[in-house]
Amino acid sequence: MAHPRPSATADDGRTRDRVSALLMEHGPQTATELATRLGISPAAVRRHLDSLVAAGRLEERLTRDAHRGRGRPARRFHLTDAGRATFPHAYDDLALTALRYVAASGGPDAVRAVAEQQLAGLEARASSAVQQAVDANPGEPVDRAQALAAALTAEGYAATASAISGGGQLCQHHCPVAHVAAEFPQLCEAETAVIGRLVGTHVQRLATIAHGDGICTTHIPGPLRRGNRTAPERPVPGERAAPDRARTQSASTTPTNDRERTPA
Repeated sequence: MAHPRPSATADDGRTRDRVSALLMEHGPQTATELATRLGISPAAVRRHLDSLVAAGRLEERLTRDAHRGRGRPARRFHLTDAGRATFPHAYDDLALTALRYVAASGGPDAVRAVAEQQLAGLEARASSAVQQAVDANPGEPVDRAQALAAALTAEGYAATASAISGGGQLCQHHCPVAHVAAEFPQLCEAETAVIGRLVGTHVQRLATIAHGDGICTTHIPGPLRRGNRTAPERPVPGERAAPDRARTQSASTTPTNDRERTPA
């Protein structure tokens, strides 16, 4: 089976980008109109259109033009939201400009209020998903984090949750507002508060993409359990073993291993 030459593949990509750019500039068009603007045959442009439709970047609609009278409706191609998303956007710049104005006018508390308002919709949607999981299988905050991770992934955060010996960790591998949060940490603070309310306990942010870390990591305290890390069988050097039963029971519910502690 012959494979397309790299140069041919690159040429196809450039032609399809030109098709998208023409639709962005001139609005919905037919295959014949696009072929005329591109200087290629309608059959050739149709191949590119079929590929763009299959990729979800375009959609074909039947429209009736006034000058066509009673003839057949024209088949015009429109950019989809996914197709528009391939073009450069200045959303981060707009958000930064707006938040800088809010900060200058109302101070940090005003920025925090905007962040909380922006996350209110996310919290409502995720809360419904988490509550359904809790109703089906009541458990600890660490268990609720699994449902929250799925809800956050649906929102574009690419989240995962895992159990560790001191509770659990919620990891977000993508942050849609990382560039804005780098300047306004109130966004991260508001998001952390939302996570805490959704899992039903106080949580602690250990790392954020906005601050240069590879993953946003949130520690969720919980009972000792075996997960992807386990507690050591003997005390860490410098720690003294509990001398009586009462202190032994206390130690079983509060981790004393410095490697399991999270920074304050």
